[in-house]
Amino acid sequence: MESQILNSIGLGKTDPAIFIIILLACNVILMIWMIVVGNKRRKMEKRYEAFMRGKDLESLEDVITERFDQIDKMIKDTEDNSRVNNEILEKMVGTVQKTGIVKYDAFNEMGGKLSFALAMLNGENNGFVINAMHSREGCYTYIKEIIKGESYIPLGAEEKEALNQALDIISDEG
Repeated sequence: MESQILNSIGLGKTDPAIFIIILLACNVILMIWMIVVGNKRRKMEKRYEAFMRGKDLESLEDVITERFDQIDKMIKDTEDNSRVNNEILEKMVGTVQKTGIVKYDAFNEMGGKLSFALAMLNGENNGFVINAMHSREGCYTYIKEIIKGESYIPLGAEEKEALNQALDIISDEG
């Protein structure tokens, strides 16, 4: 079977059934594509309806304004928290942050290591060393001030060790 149209475009010897099959295949592909696009459109319509359900433009504007107010409040709260946190950190410099303790026998006749030297320092290494010496006659307590990690009054061996513990200095003796 010859077609004048196919002859005019130079495909006169091609079987017209092949063109019909190609056109049917294109129609099937287009139908499938229309179904997919229709499903996507329906899903988008459902989301849009859910978003707009019960809301007019004024109430939607109120919701957006409320969210912006909440964001502004969160930013302010974060700034306040940062300020308070910095104040706390500044105050902590003056609090006791470092300690060291050494228990020992002050006198040979006593056992059980009832005597101790306790160093307590703040963040700037200022503080004190308490030395409590226990004997048969009683307990004697001494305190020595520490400034910038050093004492201007000579320290005993146990007091030095407690201070080094608080300063986190490792001793070679021992």
